[in-house]
Amino acid sequence: MKTLIVYAHPEPMSLNGSLKDLAVSTLESAGHDVRVSDLYAMNWKAVVDAADFGPHASTPLDVVRNSGRAFDAGTLTADVLAEQEKLLWADTVIFQFPLWWYTMPAILKGWVDRVFTYRFAYGVGEHSATKYGERFGEGTLAGRKALLSVTTGGPESHYAARGINGPIDDLLFPIHHGILYYPGLEVLPPFVLYGADKMTAEEYADAAKAWEQRLLTLESTEPIPFRRQNFGDYEIPSLHLKEGLEPLGHTGFRLHVRG
Repeated sequence: MKTLIVYAHPEPMSLNGSLKDLAVSTLESAGHDVRVSDLYAMNWKAVVDAADFGPHASTPLDVVRNSGRAFDAGTLTADVLAEQEKLLWADTVIFQFPLWWYTMPAILKGWVDRVFTYRFAYGVGEHSATKYGERFGEGTLAGRKALLSVTTGGPESHYAARGINGPIDDLLFPIHHGILYYPGLEVLPPFVLYGADKMTAEEYADAAKAWEQRLLTLESTEPIPFRRQNFGDYEIPSLHLKEGLEPLGHTGFRLHVRG
């Protein structure tokens, strides 16, 4: 297995840093190839601007079309091209980050904004009366798996169905479905460590064992069964879920998960 770890935390000695290091050692010891994109260590540029597109930048700037033209011409910046190559190389992509303000750190969102360009991660495939592009189960990154490894400051009860922060599955849905599944990645259930700020050494030892187990079973773990866009569940072009397909009691985000 070839695994890319995209890591976003400014402190190498943090819990996230330890989980990243443990992932590298565990996977390599099991015979897998591992590459790491340590965004803070790379001093990753987080903002999209005209410099990303060189001679293909227009005035006024059109991020979508400019990024697509630069991608097609092979003239995206070297840092972006390197990350796209890593994604195409990988069988599995692990994203290691703390949940900050209910989402990923800005540097990681900036990685997505710059690397998931038009014609690479979106804007691909046929658009017709029966197909609305290759996305949500199809696309450039189809055939690969993705896993979020996330830490939170609050305890697990705060992220339960009636918890004040909202269910963790709902908080992660925009990342799982809208960022990862959109370009074709099969999304594995997340690995979440709660109460990271108050974790004891004993608790970390248990968490490390659980993380090792998840890592060693990546290949056999079933992905979240999101509905595929072009395979009959949605009306096209409205992309509304067809009536009667939802399990009893399912609403909101859960409509887009089978079963």
